[in-house]
Amino acid sequence: MDSPRFLTGQLLLAMPGIGDPRFERAVIAMCVHDEGGALGIGIGAHVPGLGLHDLMRRLDIDPGDSPDAPVHRGGPVEPSRGFVLHSADWGGEGSVDVAGRWVLTATLDVLKAIAEGRGPTRWIAALGYAGWAPGQLDDEMARHGWFGTPVPDALLFEREADERWAGAYAAAGIDTRLLSASAGRA
Repeated sequence: MDSPRFLTGQLLLAMPGIGDPRFERAVIAMCVHDEGGALGIGIGAHVPGLGLHDLMRRLDIDPGDSPDAPVHRGGPVEPSRGFVLHSADWGGEGSVDVAGRWVLTATLDVLKAIAEGRGPTRWIAALGYAGWAPGQLDDEMARHGWFGTPVPDALLFEREADERWAGAYAAAGIDTRLLSASAGRA
């Protein structure tokens, strides 16, 4: 059996009945998953009532002509810390390549670049992240709490947040209507 390790650059999807309401129907873009632990950015739900322009103004950044996109609930860890998951056509100080697929930036320069029209062409802004200690995510996956899958970048950047969970399962060939929150015994 393949080990559920090294999901960097894939989506991590909550299985029905995961048992933690913070992760019900969660969609997490995995940015790091190795022997040292795991870190991902939630992209399946928005922070209610918070748009990018509001966030920029709170950080004393003039939003300029940037689109006023919703800010995503990145995860329960450090919910006031900002992240931008974006296309690889922009990089700044502290930007981290995610398996050659996306880039993760947690500095203000990416927001300033977006506001000035010189930032990445595709991006998702989020507050907070999901994090796991070494081996913790692997244990949770072994108990059937999570499903990891590669998906087309369009699912990440072009789908609405509330459509990503079912869309990612569908891209993996799984009909979510057939998923069950309870396990059987053979």
